[in-house]
Amino acid sequence: MKWGTFIQAHTRLVVVGVLITAIAAALLSLYGTRMQAYWKDQGAASALLLSGNIEAHESVISFKTVQSRILELRFHEGQSVHKGDVLAVADSSDYQQQLEIAQTGLEVQQRQLETARQNLTTAERTLRVDEADVRQRLLDQQRAQSLQQQGFYSLASLDQTDTALTQSRAVLERDHSVQAAAARSVEVAQASVRNSAAVATAARIVLGYTTLVAPFDGVINVQQAERGEVVVPGTPVLTLTDLDHVWLRAYLNESDLGRVQLGQAVKVRYDGQSGPALQGHISFIAEKAEFTPKTVETHAERVNLVYRIKVDIDNLEHRLVPGMPAEVHITLPAAGK
Repeated sequence: MKWGTFIQAHTRLVVVGVLITAIAAALLSLYGTRMQAYWKDQGAASALLLSGNIEAHESVISFKTVQSRILELRFHEGQSVHKGDVLAVADSSDYQQQLEIAQTGLEVQQRQLETARQNLTTAERTLRVDEADVRQRLLDQQRAQSLQQQGFYSLASLDQTDTALTQSRAVLERDHSVQAAAARSVEVAQASVRNSAAVATAARIVLGYTTLVAPFDGVINVQQAERGEVVVPGTPVLTLTDLDHVWLRAYLNESDLGRVQLGQAVKVRYDGQSGPALQGHISFIAEKAEFTPKTVETHAERVNLVYRIKVDIDNLEHRLVPGMPAEVHITLPAAGK
């Protein structure tokens, strides 16, 4: 080998060595920085991202114990309503007639009660007269006995006073029975009034069922009936959804269960959302584990045990609707904390 060739080869080796050393130093520096960051992050909080679907309370509004024709439907799908708003009205003529009959029956029973009370008052007054008459007959008897002992009163006259006292006592007993019967008549009349009043109240309640009102603020989600349609008790007319307060149903892995707390604040985002995330909180954590829902396609994921959670979300602007997919961002302490 010539000396020039040797020098060139040696120079290449030196350059390669320098490059290898520089690369190693750079890798060591980068790796060391990442390791420092890794160990630093072990004490910081991590985040859990769960996917789920929005759900809301839905109430199917129907006529109760009413079979009639729908006369009015004041709201339709997509319209907002407030608690107490009249949603639908059915023909109430038959039920109005039943209420009038019940009220007439109540008035009749009330008059009968007044008559029974008057009879009782009369019987009580008669008793007071009878009692006074018995007291007077008893005094007459005592005077007659005293006079007869003195020789001023005959035995025949004494017998007459005894007979009069006996008759007065018999009349008193008879009128006691009349007074007791009058009192029972008052009790029966009072029971009849209560019964008639209950019938009238029931008729009034049924009449009220011919008008459907919103039980809470919400949005008409589905309209199942039409104006002019004859409905039977329980026939769905409208479905009302409470969009002010919705929740997200999601599932939590068992390994993360201990790092999630009931009432914990979370952030929620939905597809296509712009702007800041929505605020929510965990309102429910299932006590028992269940298999991953079958909506998950892969068998490997379906066999895992998970815990169902609910995240309540304020939805005053109605940006979230039932069925919409969304994600919940949960801040978690690092493992071991």
